[in-house]
Amino acid sequence: MEKTGSLLRKMMVRVLLLGVLIILVRFAYVVTITGESCNRGDFCFFSLPPNLDLVISGASSSSAVRSASSGHDGLYTSKDWIQAVQFYSSIFQDLISDGYLSPESNTLCVETATGQDVFALREIGVKNSIGISKKAFRPLVVRGEGHSIPFRDNTYDFVFSGGGRLGNSLKQLEFADEITRTLKPQGIAVVHVGATDTYSFNSFLDLFNSCSLVKMRDLDGFDSSMPHVREFVIQKVVQQGGLPHHHHQDSGKCWIPGYKRDLIRDAEPLIQEEPLKPWITLKKNIQNVKYIPSMVDIRFKSRYVYVDVGARSYGSSIGSWFKKQYPKQNKTFDVFAIEADKAFHDEYKIKKKVQLLPYAAWVRNETLSFEINHDPGKEVEAKAMGRGMGRIQPVKKSSSSLAGEVNLIQGFDFADWLKKSVRERDFVVMKMDVEGTEFDLIPRLIKTGAICLIDELFLECHYNRWQRCCPGQRSQKYNKTYNQCLQLFTSLRQSGVLVHQWW
Repeated sequence: MEKTGSLLRKMMVRVLLLGVLIILVRFAYVVTITGESCNRGDFCFFSLPPNLDLVISGASSSSAVRSASSGHDGLYTSKDWIQAVQFYSSIFQDLISDGYLSPESNTLCVETATGQDVFALREIGVKNSIGISKKAFRPLVVRGEGHSIPFRDNTYDFVFSGGGRLGNSLKQLEFADEITRTLKPQGIAVVHVGATDTYSFNSFLDLFNSCSLVKMRDLDGFDSSMPHVREFVIQKVVQQGGLPHHHHQDSGKCWIPGYKRDLIRDAEPLIQEEPLKPWITLKKNIQNVKYIPSMVDIRFKSRYVYVDVGARSYGSSIGSWFKKQYPKQNKTFDVFAIEADKAFHDEYKIKKKVQLLPYAAWVRNETLSFEINHDPGKEVEAKAMGRGMGRIQPVKKSSSSLAGEVNLIQGFDFADWLKKSVRERDFVVMKMDVEGTEFDLIPRLIKTGAICLIDELFLECHYNRWQRCCPGQRSQKYNKTYNQCLQLFTSLRQSGVLVHQWW
């Protein structure tokens, strides 16, 4: 009997030891491998509050941080660390002097990998400071990301984002919205970016459309990765009757801000004289185009969109021009192809990164007549494509004026679709080649205010141009003149739309 009892006691001891070992292994994994402290709720018994007040209360920040960060002592004495902390300390002391930050401020630093900015804040007396990063770095930084900050609304008096982290984010709009969400009303956010031109400056402000700009200054950075810093100090405001920087009105009217109008001064000049060989002159003109991304920094747009109106085949302009030649500054564009001709629809089924709208861009939703007719000025393209150019007209007008292959198709209100699909904070590039319908679509875009959503427009204007096949003869397909096309381009530029002559 005694032997049996002794055996049971030994087994129980071993089971208990095994349980303790499992807990210790799990604890070591959570802390050292995942970068988390024991606040995860799974096999953890030593949880800390998210803002780590226990770590810093009642002790100097530097000693508390170092004592809680064994294993990182070499980092805290490195030249890069000290240089960064000195830079941020100077920045924050200036902000305290200006009244934007105080020792009592509840402060958050966003996307800070090792927390030099948090360390600097605590060193100068802003004790209630914490950082977030994709991987935690205790006790300065807890786990979180700029586009998904793990704290409640209206939590912080002061939010800081340094190192150009917002500009490098793939989710800039969400990043900006999260900063605004977690700020208290009248709270202050300070963001460091590498922006240098007026366009990117205003694009940045548009990301924070529920904040107002308080102060801006240019600084020298502390390392070669960001030698020049532009500092924005913004304040969260509660707006009555709308948001700041919101230029589009429900009445349909809109205005194009001056910083966009300024780009037109640097654009290539319009071709004033009607070309005798337009199929050569206009095609060559694309080499003179001054693209917006070649003139300014577009990094602070919330989304990037390309709309091809009258796309025809994928290789017609999306694949041959936009994908290969348009400068995108390493941004990924959402691509929309608007093409009513069913002959091209199957090709887009295998183009997963292109969204096809198989309708005709028009001024309202209605059934249209769609004519396929070989333009005498475009025989080469028509032969290569095996398909003539499509032209649309309302059904009631089509019987006497259309003579080619005619089908019924669905037209849609293009201006209305554009207003529902993109926002002013998006960067929108558009190519429009609609066989004369531009004289209907452009006035509609202007009337509805949708024209203000387009950052850059490549427009082919169709007129009774000289025919390639028949010297001395003009095309009878279109009744507009070159001067009327030139007036259309000129009026668009005068109203602030950066439009280029497409061929």
